[in-house]
Amino acid sequence: MKLTQAQFKQDFLAEIKTLYATDLSDTSKFGQFLALGHLVRRYDGPNWTHTSDQYREQDRKQVYYFSIEFLPGRLLKSNLLNLGLLDTVRQGLKDLGLDFDEISTAEPDPGLGNGGLGRLAACYMDSMASLGIAGNGNGIRYRYGLFKQVFMDGYQVELPDDWLRNGNVWEIRRENKACLVRFGGNVWMAPQPDGSLKAMYENTDDVWAVPYDTGLVGYRNDVTNTLRLWSAELPPSADKTGFSQARRDRIDEITQVLYPDDSNSAGQALRLRQEYFFSSAGVQSIVRHYGLRHQGVKALAKKVAIHINDTHPTLVIPELMRLLMDEHHCSWEVAWALTTQVMSYTNHTIMQEALETWPIDMFKGLLPRIYQIVVEIDRRYREAQTPIFGEDLVNRTAPLGNGQVRMAFLAVIGSHSVNGVAPLHTQLLKEDVLRDLYQVYPERFNNKTNGIATRRWQQLANEPLSSLIDSKIGPTWRRQPNQLKTLTAYQSDAKFLKQLTAVKTTNKAALGAYIKSELGITVRTDAIFDVQIKRLHAYKRQLLHVFEIIREYLAIKDEPKTVTPPRVHIFGAKAAPSYHYAKSIIKLINALADLVNHDPAIGDRLKVAFIPNYGVSLGELIIPAADVSEQISTASKEASGTSNMKLMANGAVSLATLDGANIDIIEAAGEVNEYSFGLTAKAVYGYYERGDYHAADFYKSNPELKRVLDTLIDGTIPGISTEGQEIYDSLLRYNDEFFVLADYESYVQQQKQISHDFQNQKLWQQKALANIAASGVFSADLAVARYSDDIWQVPHTKLLN
Repeated sequence: MKLTQAQFKQDFLAEIKTLYATDLSDTSKFGQFLALGHLVRRYDGPNWTHTSDQYREQDRKQVYYFSIEFLPGRLLKSNLLNLGLLDTVRQGLKDLGLDFDEISTAEPDPGLGNGGLGRLAACYMDSMASLGIAGNGNGIRYRYGLFKQVFMDGYQVELPDDWLRNGNVWEIRRENKACLVRFGGNVWMAPQPDGSLKAMYENTDDVWAVPYDTGLVGYRNDVTNTLRLWSAELPPSADKTGFSQARRDRIDEITQVLYPDDSNSAGQALRLRQEYFFSSAGVQSIVRHYGLRHQGVKALAKKVAIHINDTHPTLVIPELMRLLMDEHHCSWEVAWALTTQVMSYTNHTIMQEALETWPIDMFKGLLPRIYQIVVEIDRRYREAQTPIFGEDLVNRTAPLGNGQVRMAFLAVIGSHSVNGVAPLHTQLLKEDVLRDLYQVYPERFNNKTNGIATRRWQQLANEPLSSLIDSKIGPTWRRQPNQLKTLTAYQSDAKFLKQLTAVKTTNKAALGAYIKSELGITVRTDAIFDVQIKRLHAYKRQLLHVFEIIREYLAIKDEPKTVTPPRVHIFGAKAAPSYHYAKSIIKLINALADLVNHDPAIGDRLKVAFIPNYGVSLGELIIPAADVSEQISTASKEASGTSNMKLMANGAVSLATLDGANIDIIEAAGEVNEYSFGLTAKAVYGYYERGDYHAADFYKSNPELKRVLDTLIDGTIPGISTEGQEIYDSLLRYNDEFFVLADYESYVQQQKQISHDFQNQKLWQQKALANIAASGVFSADLAVARYSDDIWQVPHTKLLN
């Protein structure tokens, strides 16, 4: 889009007067953001309208990406970058005496996800628009998102994340596109005069699903796609029939918060209601949109692709069956053929507890018609597969079993494609997690390694680095991420390597200023910034990182004259509200930070910063400043990881187990440029098969490790008597489920090697450059192109290899 600074300033001042009936000097930063947001919406409006019209006129096949999480991050800078207006607006605001960065930080960061799953969905939506794919997001408009994390006396406390308090400038409410979603009641199939059966409902608990649409702007291609988030509201009939307050509250809570506490049956039922709510509303909307241009449903699979992002939206499968049979009068055979052709499924987990299941009684009571359809899917699956594979295997893989509805199995059976998100993950799906279903449907399984939106994680988050890259290889890489590999030509360019150092120092200073402002901790920019930013979970092993900090602390206390590079250990992580053990680890980290940061004998040689309320915007501040990327999950547990890719793209070296996409990163950047350690997935599975892992053996045989563990219970770290004992027992009495002690020694060896190598800044920056140059292969654009070619069968802008 072409826009002069003069025109922008005129438009912005006019927008201020229109919105607030006052002058610029009488507005707040948030008011200025709102005005700017409205203006950007107006600039992009013709693109959004034209894109929708073009898709309709060309009868383009539409991709619908269903995800219970979307973590878009702040959209102002992203939209301006993709419209080609970022520099114009920044300079125009400067001419008006305003600071663009201050205005942009006034934008709320939508907390509509918990980590990699939601951010991946947002990255893929960005890439679909940028590749010209007719892509649509489908999710939930959470009123309060996940939660706002604060620390009180070192403990995590969850507060409501009221991100919608002042509205959302980017969304459009489309009440005329609302859908009715039914829960509960009685459902029966009534015979009709023509011999068919009709689903009859009575006493249902009806919910009105109202969509809110947000435009997702493609990168400088005049394309704007749609993210549709659904809000649960009272149905229109409520005004006539009257709804009790309890019923109103039950509707309201559906879209209140992401991941309600499901440690009890009420929380589980709410989670199931959430999943059916957005699955049903989304599928109804899709079928209705398809019907505007097509008579009958026979072309549905040629015009619609529905993608299931992890198990949460799996109910799209029986919901589409319901619509095709009950409302479009298809036979079961026709409806099932269309459904399986339309559906595709990405599995994101190795952990059995994350493969969702629902008690049959709960499922049947909440979703009676859907349950009838699942029963029939189960019956037909058993009938077709038992003669081929035998009763035992079929019992293990059927949608219904052990009193549960098994969502991952339903997703595989009802889709034409099932993919993992890294080669190791896909291999483990075939060999372990979904092994039996792989025997039944080997042709459905494939790998699609995850990717990240380099526009946000390099171009926006790290503008100094992006400008430096432009100065060396030109801006082509911004559209063709694989062109970053041409940076390897500068591997021995001393001037360029020094410029890389200067960029990193600038980013460290920005993060250091934030840490000082928020936590009161002063950090050195010449220190190693050692970063672990992940959801807090035992398998991600923040605990192993903690033990290294304790080791470093004790080493300085023992030998204060030993010269080693200073270190800043940086954490960002939320624990699920009901995950007690993870919250104990948070308390441990904060107690350790309090000890280390206030010990005068340590000074500025070692600091620990646990930054609360980690999210996309904090990631954009932390990631460009990182020297070391901690990717230390137990091998075989992390499906992919995407923080590893973001940190790599910004020049951090990986301290990594051979897990998930870490393996691919090590291969892409070169083994000499990363620090791998620990058990392999094969070794972990060997321990499982033999049952011969004894954590106490590692404790007893390694005096340093014993000393580190003993600090949990001997008073070295004040204020953790309960948490320290709990963690200590989990490792020794309960045998260290995630092999922390087994990997301790090799992890420490690599940490010592990092300290050694960091002192040779030329060598270190060569490693950083190797990571940046190799990062293009992990672009979401390339990942989405592979989905488009292999799974969705939709055209897209071609990318260079």
